[in-house]
Amino acid sequence: MTRIVRSLFSLCALSLATFLSSTPALSQAAAASPSAFTPTHRPLEFGVLAQGGVGLTEDRNDFSFLMLGGQAGKVLTSDIGPGLLHGNFEYGIQVFPFWQSYTPTIQRRTCTAPGACSAPYKTGGAYTGISITPILLRWNFTGSGHRKLVPWAQGGGGMIWTNHKYPGIGGPPYNEVNDGPAANTSVWNFTPQFGVGLHYFLSPQRSVDFGANAIHISSASLGDKNPGVNASIQFSVGYTWWK
Repeated sequence: MTRIVRSLFSLCALSLATFLSSTPALSQAAAASPSAFTPTHRPLEFGVLAQGGVGLTEDRNDFSFLMLGGQAGKVLTSDIGPGLLHGNFEYGIQVFPFWQSYTPTIQRRTCTAPGACSAPYKTGGAYTGISITPILLRWNFTGSGHRKLVPWAQGGGGMIWTNHKYPGIGGPPYNEVNDGPAANTSVWNFTPQFGVGLHYFLSPQRSVDFGANAIHISSASLGDKNPGVNASIQFSVGYTWWK
């Protein structure tokens, strides 16, 4: 599955290179058409996107992620601010009905009492779930001087539900603290995050979007254990309709 994630990274890079330096006809069309942003217009956006990445910390660098979904947003302010910080504030949401995390397979035992433990069995592996980020606060930098390319920065928070308690825990080494009846994580995890990205406008109503997000995954101790994923980097590529 790491190969899938790498393929997504390659797709992001290839798409960006294609849309920034493709045919003269595309470049001329891009130069002739303004973006969706004007000093007073507060557009709506609806889009689809694919996202994938890997864990960054030493104990999670063999975790990978892949997700497909959509997003929506509404610009809430007119353009404000000085110089390169000139821009507008947008509120958005993201939903990934397809969310997967690929983790190493590990062994675990279930202990019902001191010294009374089951034989080892497999846990970990692939997890499937649904991710929703209902709070996504974005600043669009419309004062960059290049109307076709609009950078943005965002912060947000959401949650993930998985079909099994995530992430898996176990051994070896085995011990009754890690494998006992109170040693569980949760099917619910939270995702505080921060990201940067870029809109490339094909027309005032269409853009191709690229992003890089740092995402923390934690159950907030809803389970007895909260190993989580302290840091992951996830890249996205999407297509957006503006109104």
